[in-house]
Amino acid sequence: MNDEYFMREALSQARAAECLGEVPVGAVVVREGVIVGRGFNSPIGESDPTAHAEIAALRDAARKLENYRLPGCELFVTLEPCAMCAGAILHARIARVIYGARDLKTGVHGSVVDLFAVERLNHHTEVVGGVLAEECSRVLSGFFAGRRVKGEQ
Repeated sequence: MNDEYFMREALSQARAAECLGEVPVGAVVVREGVIVGRGFNSPIGESDPTAHAEIAALRDAARKLENYRLPGCELFVTLEPCAMCAGAILHARIARVIYGARDLKTGVHGSVVDLFAVERLNHHTEVVGGVLAEECSRVLSGFFAGRRVKGEQ
Protein backbone atom coordinates (compact mmCIF):
# COMPACT_ATOMS: atom_id res chain seq x y z
CA MET A 1 0.00 0.00 0.00
CA ASN A 2 1.18 3.51 -0.71
CA ASP A 3 0.68 6.99 0.71
CA GLU A 4 -2.31 7.66 -1.55
CA TYR A 5 -4.12 4.60 -0.21
CA PHE A 6 -3.82 5.79 3.39
CA MET A 7 -4.69 9.37 2.43
CA ARG A 8 -7.91 8.05 0.88
CA GLU A 9 -8.66 6.44 4.24
CA ALA A 10 -8.08 9.82 5.90
CA LEU A 11 -10.42 11.40 3.33
CA SER A 12 -13.05 8.86 4.33
CA GLN A 13 -12.70 10.09 7.91
CA ALA A 14 -13.00 13.69 6.69
CA ARG A 15 -16.27 12.86 4.97
CA ALA A 16 -17.57 11.35 8.22
CA ALA A 17 -16.83 14.67 9.94
CA GLU A 18 -18.64 16.54 7.19
CA CYS A 19 -21.73 14.36 7.64
CA LEU A 20 -21.82 15.56 11.25
CA GLY A 21 -21.48 19.23 10.27
CA GLU A 22 -17.83 19.40 11.32
CA VAL A 23 -15.02 20.86 9.23
CA PRO A 24 -14.03 17.86 7.06
CA VAL A 25 -10.57 16.90 8.23
CA GLY A 26 -9.66 13.26 8.74
CA ALA A 27 -6.62 11.32 9.89
CA VAL A 28 -5.30 7.80 10.26
CA VAL A 29 -2.27 6.42 12.11
CA VAL A 30 -0.42 3.60 10.38
CA ARG A 31 2.13 1.18 11.78
CA GLU A 32 3.84 -1.36 9.56
CA GLY A 33 1.23 -0.91 6.83
CA VAL A 34 -1.77 -1.36 9.14
CA ILE A 35 -4.15 1.36 10.29
CA VAL A 36 -4.03 1.45 14.08
CA GLY A 37 -5.89 4.71 14.69
CA ARG A 38 -8.63 6.75 13.03
CA GLY A 39 -10.03 10.17 13.73
CA PHE A 40 -11.93 13.12 12.36
CA ASN A 41 -12.66 16.67 13.43
CA SER A 42 -15.35 16.90 16.10
CA PRO A 43 -14.79 20.06 18.19
CA ILE A 44 -18.35 21.30 17.60
CA GLY A 45 -20.11 18.07 18.53
CA GLU A 46 -17.82 17.38 21.48
CA SER A 47 -17.62 21.02 22.62
CA ASP A 48 -13.88 20.44 22.74
CA PRO A 49 -11.34 22.73 21.06
CA THR A 50 -8.78 19.90 21.10
CA ALA A 51 -11.00 17.48 19.15
CA HIS A 52 -9.02 17.76 15.93
CA ALA A 53 -8.66 14.80 13.56
CA GLU A 54 -4.99 14.26 14.40
CA ILE A 55 -5.61 14.24 18.15
CA ALA A 56 -8.49 11.76 17.77
CA ALA A 57 -6.38 9.45 15.59
CA LEU A 58 -3.42 9.64 17.99
CA ARG A 59 -5.67 8.85 20.96
CA ASP A 60 -7.24 5.91 19.10
CA ALA A 61 -3.83 4.50 18.15
CA ALA A 62 -2.41 5.00 21.66
CA ARG A 63 -5.34 3.10 23.18
CA LYS A 64 -5.02 0.25 20.68
CA LEU A 65 -1.25 -0.01 21.07
CA GLU A 66 -1.44 0.63 24.82
CA ASN A 67 1.32 3.21 24.66
CA TYR A 68 1.27 7.00 24.74
CA ARG A 69 4.32 6.96 22.51
CA LEU A 70 3.85 5.86 18.92
CA PRO A 71 7.37 5.31 17.56
CA GLY A 72 7.52 3.90 14.05
CA CYS A 73 4.02 5.15 13.27
CA GLU A 74 2.96 7.44 10.46
CA LEU A 75 0.10 9.93 10.58
CA PHE A 76 -1.89 10.67 7.43
CA VAL A 77 -4.05 13.79 7.63
CA THR A 78 -6.01 15.64 4.98
CA LEU A 79 -4.90 19.12 6.13
CA GLU A 80 -1.54 20.52 7.23
CA PRO A 81 -1.39 20.26 11.04
CA CYS A 82 -1.88 23.24 13.35
CA ALA A 83 0.45 24.09 16.26
CA MET A 84 -1.58 22.11 18.80
CA CYS A 85 -1.59 19.00 16.65
CA ALA A 86 2.10 19.37 15.77
CA GLY A 87 2.89 19.40 19.48
CA ALA A 88 0.90 16.22 20.04
CA ILE A 89 2.55 14.58 17.02
CA LEU A 90 6.00 15.40 18.36
CA HIS A 91 5.16 14.24 21.89
CA ALA A 92 3.78 10.97 20.51
CA ARG A 93 7.08 10.44 18.66
CA ILE A 94 5.38 9.96 15.29
CA ALA A 95 8.05 9.07 12.73
CA ARG A 96 6.39 10.59 9.68
CA VAL A 97 3.47 12.91 8.92
CA ILE A 98 1.86 12.91 5.49
CA TYR A 99 -0.72 15.60 4.77
CA GLY A 100 -2.84 16.61 1.82
CA ALA A 101 -3.84 20.27 1.61
CA ARG A 102 -1.84 23.20 2.93
CA ASP A 103 -3.45 25.41 5.57
CA LEU A 104 -2.43 28.98 4.84
CA LYS A 105 -4.04 30.28 8.05
CA THR A 106 -2.82 27.86 10.73
CA GLY A 107 -0.51 25.32 9.10
CA VAL A 108 2.82 24.76 10.82
CA HIS A 109 4.80 22.94 8.15
CA GLY A 110 5.78 26.17 6.47
CA SER A 111 2.45 27.77 5.64
CA VAL A 112 2.62 30.05 8.70
CA VAL A 113 5.69 28.72 10.54
CA ASP A 114 7.57 25.42 10.49
CA LEU A 115 7.47 23.89 13.95
CA PHE A 116 8.69 20.57 12.61
CA ALA A 117 11.99 22.22 11.59
CA VAL A 118 12.86 23.59 15.04
CA GLU A 119 16.19 21.93 15.76
CA ARG A 120 16.09 22.49 19.52
CA LEU A 121 13.13 20.15 19.94
CA ASN A 122 14.05 16.72 21.25
CA HIS A 123 12.13 14.76 18.60
CA HIS A 124 12.02 15.28 14.87
CA THR A 125 9.32 14.05 12.55
CA GLU A 126 9.66 13.69 8.80
CA VAL A 127 6.88 15.62 7.05
CA VAL A 128 5.58 15.15 3.52
CA GLY A 129 2.93 17.49 2.14
CA GLY A 130 0.77 17.51 -0.95
CA VAL A 131 -0.44 13.91 -1.11
CA LEU A 132 -3.82 14.04 -2.89
CA ALA A 133 -3.72 17.78 -2.16
CA GLU A 134 -6.25 18.70 -4.82
CA GLU A 135 -8.83 16.21 -3.58
CA CYS A 136 -8.26 17.18 0.06
CA SER A 137 -8.64 20.87 -0.86
CA ARG A 138 -11.81 20.19 -2.83
CA VAL A 139 -13.48 18.52 0.16
CA LEU A 140 -12.70 21.53 2.36
CA SER A 141 -13.61 24.12 -0.29
CA GLY A 142 -16.90 22.39 -0.99
CA PHE A 143 -17.77 22.33 2.69
CA PHE A 144 -17.11 26.04 3.19
CA ALA A 145 -18.87 26.98 -0.07
CA GLY A 146 -21.93 25.09 1.16
CA ARG A 147 -21.85 26.94 4.47
CA ARG A 148 -21.63 30.31 2.70
CA VAL A 149 -24.67 29.42 0.58
CA LYS A 150 -26.59 28.60 3.76
CA GLY A 151 -25.42 31.85 5.36
CA GLU A 152 -23.40 30.04 8.06
CA GLN A 153 -19.96 31.10 9.18
